[in-house]
Amino acid sequence: MNKFPLLLLTTLLFLSCQPPQSTEVTYSTSEKFKTMNLPFSEAVIVGNTIYLSGQIGNIPGQLSVVEGGIKNEAKQAMENIKTVLENNGSSMENVIKCTVMLADINEWASFNEEYVKYFPGDKPARSAFATNGLALNARVEIECIAIIKK
Repeated sequence: MNKFPLLLLTTLLFLSCQPPQSTEVTYSTSEKFKTMNLPFSEAVIVGNTIYLSGQIGNIPGQLSVVEGGIKNEAKQAMENIKTVLENNGSSMENVIKCTVMLADINEWASFNEEYVKYFPGDKPARSAFATNGLALNARVEIECIAIIKK
């Protein structure tokens, strides 16, 4: 018995059940971000996935970080992430991955005290490492990947 028609039918049924994969790319930059004239997008959206550029603890639209050290910077960076996500149809609940860069790995525990406040339930996957310096002499930079639920 020739199995080719059955294999073809099974393959066609499988493919017809798959959701369409969008390859549309949107580059997102808020008006406050544009005023800083930086060489990257605030976020890039591909399909229902949003990739955020690294966020530091700067006041939106300004090229200086908040005062008060790692905890204040972590809080401001997380608020910046929250704003970018919400401006693009997502939220903190939809974050699936974060990468954290610290100026000093010894501040990891202090950073975490603020970070966990933004993820009270399920936590996104995460990597953290120390660097040899961050933009604007920041103590922390965080980049995230999230989904947009439609």
